[in-house]
Amino acid sequence: MAAGIFCRPPAFAQPLRHNARMSASSRSRTVLFRLGLVLGLLACATVDAATPAPPQAEWPGSGDASVDRHLKDINDYAARYPAAFADEMSRYYSVPRAYVEAMMKQPDWSAGDIYMACAVAQVAGQPCRAVVREWSRDHAGGWRAVAERLDVHPGTADYRRLRKGLDDTYRRWERPAP
Repeated sequence: MAAGIFCRPPAFAQPLRHNARMSASSRSRTVLFRLGLVLGLLACATVDAATPAPPQAEWPGSGDASVDRHLKDINDYAARYPAAFADEMSRYYSVPRAYVEAMMKQPDWSAGDIYMACAVAQVAGQPCRAVVREWSRDHAGGWRAVAERLDVHPGTADYRRLRKGLDDTYRRWERPAP
C-alpha cells in the first residue's frame, strides 16, 4: 500500500452541510409536519381504543361452570397421564389414538379441547375431525357456540349425554369430579 492514500476522509464521512442552511420557514414546516403526523397517529389510536373488540369467551367457554371445571381438570390429568387420556379418547370416543396424540402436540389444542371436540362429536353424530374443523374455523364464542352450531344446546338430551359422558370418564379414571 502506498502512503498517503487514506490521508483525506471519504466523502460520506463529511458532515452534511445542507441541513445547516435550513431556513426558519423550512424548519417550521418540518415541525408542523411532524406535529401533524403525531396528532394523526394519536387520533387513529383513540379510534382503535374506542372501538370495542368482539367478545371472546373465557376458555373453555362451555357456558356450564361444571363442564368448564371438568375441562380444566382434564388438562391437568392429560399432562400427568397422556397415555391414559389417549386411551380414553380412542376407546370410548372412537377417535384413532394417533389422531389424539397428534392433536396433543398442537400448540393451539389442549386436552380439554380435544375431549370436548370428540364428546360433542359423539353426541351430535359427527366425526371428531368435523368438530375439530368447526372449532378451528371459529371459536370466538367458546365451546358453547361451537356446540350450539352443531345443535347440542344446554338442556337438551344431547347435552345431558355430554354431561353423562364426563361423569363416566371420571368414573373410569377413578378420579373425583372437580
